[in-house]
Amino acid sequence: MTEPSYKRILLKISGEVLWGKRRSGIDPEMVSSIAQQIKEVHQMGIEVGIMVGGGNIFRGWSAEKIGMDRVSADYMGMLATVINALALQDALEKKKLFTRVMTAIHMEELAEPYIRRRAIRHLEKERVIIMAAGTGNPYFTTDTAASLRAIEIEASVIVKGTKVDGVYSADPVKHPDAELLKRLTYLDVLQRGLKVMDSTAVSLCMDNNLPILVYNLTVSGSLRRIVEGEEVGTLVEGTGHDG
Repeated sequence: MTEPSYKRILLKISGEVLWGKRRSGIDPEMVSSIAQQIKEVHQMGIEVGIMVGGGNIFRGWSAEKIGMDRVSADYMGMLATVINALALQDALEKKKLFTRVMTAIHMEELAEPYIRRRAIRHLEKERVIIMAAGTGNPYFTTDTAASLRAIEIEASVIVKGTKVDGVYSADPVKHPDAELLKRLTYLDVLQRGLKVMDSTAVSLCMDNNLPILVYNLTVSGSLRRIVEGEEVGTLVEGTGHDG
């Protein structure tokens, strides 16, 4: 068996991935497929923390554009992430994994409050933790929350699961000749405005030397290949380079 490249990972799941074959909401088949990928790496001894977005249900910044108060809209977006977390918890537990949902907003009937030491203890006890409600603050994205939580729980890497194979030089839908960039530095991402994570999240990772790996979560087996050390998607770190 291949020795894993990472001991503890923070998997950031974009809400849009949970659409699956739908155009909104949650596709049970996609959630089950993601749960299976997580189970595969968990069985390899990898400790898995998850930060889930809510864009498949509601986006705070998008609602602001139509006149909704940004703070209220952001709190609604946080609640959307809790819905996704509970759906993912259900799928993981159907695959016989022990889980805990931890939220930045207190709602004890549904989930535990996020407490750093408790989160680390859950991971050490081989439980998958699903973190929801971002940082609990408006104006901060779940990308930034993922960076913060990954640093707090001492993850080795942020693995960002999306619907594309990695980071491209341009939008591959609009530009068929766009190049998949396999390795980048944090400064490459910030200076070129590449769509990896928002600038606050990238800067936080850069300041703490935390690698970011962007890959296609919809391709079965990709997460296992990543932790086995295969070159999958785009790796962002201090010593990377284009190409």
